[in-house]
Amino acid sequence: MNNNLVLISGKSSSGKSASLRNIKNPEGVVYANCENNKALPFKSKFDEKTIVDPMQIYEAFPWLETKPNVHTFVVDTLTYLMDMYESKYVLTSSKMMQAWGAYFQYLKVLMSDHVAKSTKNIFFLAHTSDIYNEAEMVTETRVKVKGSLMANGIESFFSNVISTKKVSLKTLEKYESPLLNISDDEKEDGFKYVFQTRLTKETVGESIRGPLGMWSRKETFIDNDIQHVINKLHEYYK
Repeated sequence: MNNNLVLISGKSSSGKSASLRNIKNPEGVVYANCENNKALPFKSKFDEKTIVDPMQIYEAFPWLETKPNVHTFVVDTLTYLMDMYESKYVLTSSKMMQAWGAYFQYLKVLMSDHVAKSTKNIFFLAHTSDIYNEAEMVTETRVKVKGSLMANGIESFFSNVISTKKVSLKTLEKYESPLLNISDDEKEDGFKYVFQTRLTKETVGESIRGPLGMWSRKETFIDNDIQHVINKLHEYYK
């Protein structure tokens, strides 16, 4: 079981990739780019890999275990990875029903046979969409994928789900902690890109979650910085 596993979800341009910029020892990060080799929004020292076939992610895990200097593996994004699987293996298949079954199994095997056995920090980034739940008559914010994976929810594979947000400084006033730092530029702008680590009454339709006691109420919103998350995971599970 890999305790250092997190899903970073959020809308487009909400700071998912940018949150990687302060990782310590960046040379020890392997970054799997699943988004058509789209450039990171900062100059990185990561070992960047361009993913053109979903099976490359399977192959990465045994390779990672042979690299003692690698501490973190990032998949950006899980949404595009599953779209890639659909394009390459489902839409080209003459046996569509079997292909959709394999689509579901791809993620299941990835999580249970590869991610769970990894000794590295594993971060999956993913895009969210607002989806109307007719049964509950509420709008939910979820990682949108196809088929039975959507019914089960991508988030169900993760104990830690954190969301990227752009939040007004007025909203952040009551969330003072060492993990939330407001810069002069942010004061002038009036908003800040943050991680949301816990649900609030305004966000009950989202799938944010974490182990009990990992994040205090004051840490509901923290800096958009994955290093804070890594530190918290290692402290919680030590």
